[in-house]
Amino acid sequence: MFLDVLYAVQGTIQDGESNDSRIIGLVECNNEYAVFMYAHRRMAVIAEDVSLQEIVPVSEDFVIEEVIQDTHVIGSDTTVKITSRDVDLELQLPFGSQTRIFLQEARKACEELLKQAATGGFQPQFLWLLKYRQNKGFQLDRSLGRKYANCIPSSPDQKGKKMASKISGDSDLLAVQHDGEKRDSHTYEDGNVESTPEKYPLVMESCSESSASCSAHPSAMRPDKMKPDITDDMVRNANVLATSKAQILMMPQFGLRDNLIKSELLKQEEKYTYIRNYRIFAGTYNVNGKSPKEDLKPWLSYDAEPPDIYCIGFQEIDLSKETFLFNDTPKEEEWFIAVSESLHPLASYAKIKHIRMVGMMLLLYVRKEHAEFVTEVEMDRVGTGIMGRMGNKGGVSIRFQFHNTTLCIVNSHLAAHTEECDRRNQDYKDICSRMHFIQSTLPLINLTIMKHDMIIWLGDLNYRICHPDVEEIKKLIAAKDYAKLMKYDQLAKHIEESGVFQGFKEGSINFQPTYKYDIGSDHWDTSEKCRVPAWCDRILWKGSNLEELEYRSHMALKISDHKPVSAIFQAGIKVVNEELYRKTYENIVRQLDRMENDSIPSVSLSKTEFHFDNVKFMQLQVQTLTIANTGLVPCQFEFITKLNEPSYCKPWFSATPSKGVLIEGERIEIELEVYVNKLTALSLNMGEDRIEDILILHLVRGKDYFVAICGNYLPSCFGSSLQALCHMKEPIREVKPQRIQELEIMAKANIPFNSFADEMPLDVPKEIWMLVDHLHRNASLQGDLFQQPGLKSEFEEIRDCLDTGIPDFLPGSNHSITEALLLLLDALPEPVIPYNLYKNCLESTSSYALSEQVVSKLPQCHKNVFNYLMAFLRELLKNAVCNNLDVPTLASIFGALMLRPPPNATSQCDVIENKKAAQVFIAHFLTLKDG
Repeated sequence: MFLDVLYAVQGTIQDGESNDSRIIGLVECNNEYAVFMYAHRRMAVIAEDVSLQEIVPVSEDFVIEEVIQDTHVIGSDTTVKITSRDVDLELQLPFGSQTRIFLQEARKACEELLKQAATGGFQPQFLWLLKYRQNKGFQLDRSLGRKYANCIPSSPDQKGKKMASKISGDSDLLAVQHDGEKRDSHTYEDGNVESTPEKYPLVMESCSESSASCSAHPSAMRPDKMKPDITDDMVRNANVLATSKAQILMMPQFGLRDNLIKSELLKQEEKYTYIRNYRIFAGTYNVNGKSPKEDLKPWLSYDAEPPDIYCIGFQEIDLSKETFLFNDTPKEEEWFIAVSESLHPLASYAKIKHIRMVGMMLLLYVRKEHAEFVTEVEMDRVGTGIMGRMGNKGGVSIRFQFHNTTLCIVNSHLAAHTEECDRRNQDYKDICSRMHFIQSTLPLINLTIMKHDMIIWLGDLNYRICHPDVEEIKKLIAAKDYAKLMKYDQLAKHIEESGVFQGFKEGSINFQPTYKYDIGSDHWDTSEKCRVPAWCDRILWKGSNLEELEYRSHMALKISDHKPVSAIFQAGIKVVNEELYRKTYENIVRQLDRMENDSIPSVSLSKTEFHFDNVKFMQLQVQTLTIANTGLVPCQFEFITKLNEPSYCKPWFSATPSKGVLIEGERIEIELEVYVNKLTALSLNMGEDRIEDILILHLVRGKDYFVAICGNYLPSCFGSSLQALCHMKEPIREVKPQRIQELEIMAKANIPFNSFADEMPLDVPKEIWMLVDHLHRNASLQGDLFQQPGLKSEFEEIRDCLDTGIPDFLPGSNHSITEALLLLLDALPEPVIPYNLYKNCLESTSSYALSEQVVSKLPQCHKNVFNYLMAFLRELLKNAVCNNLDVPTLASIFGALMLRPPPNATSQCDVIENKKAAQVFIAHFLTLKDG
């Protein structure tokens, strides 16, 4: 007996106030239908990750209907009710074409049942469902159970759990492709498309040899399921096909054969795809914290022809301290509404996704008729502000697949000021290296920005025009001599000299600089600062089959000191030819059939021992392992977990990728990375852990290989405790490892340092004193202190200076030294306010006196550091006019570092409230008063 999962979708079941996620599949056997519902872990990939909870047979009393809400919210889910004799369920299914198709398939099943009854056919018996009665914890229609109570069921079919592997992850849009080239999309009138899981038809193994025979259905990936000829009148009722790369990859069956088929289909996609052109609108606008008070149509609907895709980026949608500190703003909704109302009037659009980080926001729209061809939508954000985390600078990104082409859109806001080119370059490199997208696809690549077919990078890149004579620049602008002016453009210069934006293109700039204007006008900045005009706002692109048609600014908008910029691209998108796909698929299957035998896979490794010398805190080291398939058959490899260990490697190590597939003769490079952060530094400082590990590289159906990792870690004050640092009068690199271990063990166990009674500890760690003393003497008047990040290279020099005592002065800029101080406090194993007093601090925020009482309970070295830092910050506030500091900013930054919730804290419901309470606590000591 064979079961065919006609369609599956991930949704939630409403049970009182709780919402439980379910994988919901429509299953057919011998012209009988039932709805299977599985509970599952968040990332379900194997049978043990799911459990069958409920089966609802599609019987004569089965009803499935969509519940129409009185009010419809943009992007809202679809409410569906399923009722039968003993079932009354309410489900929330994700908005989009997948839910539409699931409902269509379910209604077809009901219609088939009515047809059988009308023609006098057999009533459904559902004998094939009885075997599932032994499964623990799910419901089966009680009348069905009574009717066949005397039947002896077969053992439960674990293959039913394969459905979980068909829908794993939390992608926002995993739409599908229908037969034919033109079709109607299944979207709501509001135009929002979000959270639509994939269709996953598959063949389930025979339920029971003694059961009545069921019709065998070929797998969805088998070509005989596909119709060879498609006509327009067949489109509306067309079955969903797994023909696009998105659908192939979104079916992560982790068998070797499945992975090989997927890999080969991707490699050979040129054989079954063709190019179709689409128009993409890309726009960027730094709105300077303003609300949308003017019509955006002169920017977003500038062209006569409507685009197929909109990629719209904003910077500085909110400049308030509240947004900077807590990443919360009401202006997000304001700008979203303004954009939605200003899209081209000659087309209807669906919002696929939007993402915001502090003042940066990126929105992605497509025309409604294209929405069903958008899949694999993922997003990420990277903050490059102070400590590499604050989101006032950095980038947000949305990646997606359109038909068979992958696109990545990046919106970034890089470091400001003319002299900060190195900082801008570092921001760009940080965004590229840290932007990663969660995949539920083949584990062959680390999906980063650069691993897409097309990339559009837009935003306020903040590169300036570097020329000493402002008036000369304005004369060139007035003469529209932009070619000469571009010779002084920092971005063009640094692309050539500094290795940023390598491979990216930018259209010819034939518009005047977009920054800086007097707000409400087209006049250059007349403020006291009199900023030099610059092309801060840029749009760059990378990829084949991508051509820029227009590149312009829009002077009509005047609410900001920037002007918006837009570009129109013609994108050659790869679209699947179904007949050619079928032939390609068949050829791959035939080749695999010939190859499958008893041959054992084998590989060769470029090295089996890797040594990482002088590993330092927050300084990445990378080496490369090359794996080559030397056997006669394809192989699947994976680094596997050792016995009684939580991961395949120690937490300071990673291998990318950690698993994959190699065909015969192929090789792959694995990046082996060692990176010590605040979570792993203490155990390495103490000698509890070492840079030593053994990796087990496992081949499916083959043998295991062992890779040895070794090296040495240089102890650092970063990651050391305050108590230990106060008892080290020499730099930590000069302290014997046994003494470091002894000090840290005592600090960790909260043991009094009585054994060192003959030694007077330092009042505060010398490292903190050096950083604070330098800033007090040199940075009291420094603008944007604690708000602008330093340079990574300078931080490494500062760290080495603190750890070795060489040189005897701190190198680097004030911003880098400021960041080093914050990182040192952040890396403390026990924060300045110990974990056991965290709750007391939050409860004492009603008055300064109560807060003082809590501080009086601190261990002596913690109390000294707290009072020392508060005194320093109060001194900085005396120069607030120059350094742009204020109490809320400092209280928020130091509250997050000095009052950290205990690591075992489980409640996440009051995170914002606790952050604000910590801010109030620190503010008491900055003002020395209540309020």
